[in-house]
Amino acid sequence: MAESRNLFRRVLGGNRATDDDKASPEPTAETSEPTDRPSWFKRLRSGLSRSSNALSENIAGIFTRRKLDADALQDFEDMLIKADLGIDTATAIAAKLGEGRFDKEVTDTEVKTVLAEEIERTLGPVARPLAVDATAKPHVVLVVGVNGTGKTTTIGKLAAKFAADGKVVVLAAGDTFRAAAIEQLKIWGERTGAKVVAGEQGADAAGLAFDALQTAQADSADVLLVDTAGRLQNKAELMEELEKIVRVIRKVEPSAPHSVLLTLDATTGQNALNQVEIFGQRAGVTGLVMTKLDGTARGGILVAIAAKHGLPVHFIGVGEGVEDLEPFAAKDFAMALAGL
Repeated sequence: MAESRNLFRRVLGGNRATDDDKASPEPTAETSEPTDRPSWFKRLRSGLSRSSNALSENIAGIFTRRKLDADALQDFEDMLIKADLGIDTATAIAAKLGEGRFDKEVTDTEVKTVLAEEIERTLGPVARPLAVDATAKPHVVLVVGVNGTGKTTTIGKLAAKFAADGKVVVLAAGDTFRAAAIEQLKIWGERTGAKVVAGEQGADAAGLAFDALQTAQADSADVLLVDTAGRLQNKAELMEELEKIVRVIRKVEPSAPHSVLLTLDATTGQNALNQVEIFGQRAGVTGLVMTKLDGTARGGILVAIAAKHGLPVHFIGVGEGVEDLEPFAAKDFAMALAGL
């Protein structure tokens, strides 16, 4: 495991990457990883600081010098709803806080502890690693999402993780609308040692996915990561094109894609719920990657998504660095969001 981490750091130790729908600088490799890099939990807590600080301020405002009465609980529930945790989750958390504490004073820490416990209870069932089927050669991962959610960057980071684990990876530059996305993916391929199947700007994305899967099969690759263009979930023609990509992939391998990852930008808040629903219906989403949690005070939206849709959350991102995308752990997220 240590050897895999060292390989990962040598390959992409200091990359900076921006979201996939802006003119972004090329990823650059630095010579070494800082030895004093904070732990993942510290980076997670720092990344979620805007969300947790907003919650902490509101909790203090509600419960300072005030007993836990019906009005306080209602204010608390309303605050959680405004923080995007969802109505059902907010109601459950408020009810849990009221158990055995009614008409008593409660501390900020006590409230945050209950908050963290209930958030973990909601997120625990969806915190699942992205499992690669070793019997599929390759395991096909289709990455979808709206503009600006970080699809291409996420693919590059996943390629680095798979390469560090010794897997043979092929990348498909399926965002054929943007020349920058094609070039960005080629750079990730160079950094990770992954073969990149790419065409010209404007090429047929479904045809490129077809070619990439055949190439990956011929190379006995372990994983094929397929990039796609950003598309709004309410644009019918673009969603039909995404369905076409899935159909064409299945002409080569009926069981593929084996994973369909939807990247979500945490800063979009409630709109992310609609994205999960529509992309799930049209592309058969199997799991989620939440990005840009460090840029928003609306990190609670992940809780609402988990409660409503129950889809696995495989990874979350709290920064631009390669190691700022990590497997999702419910307890760590709950504690960081609650400010514990």
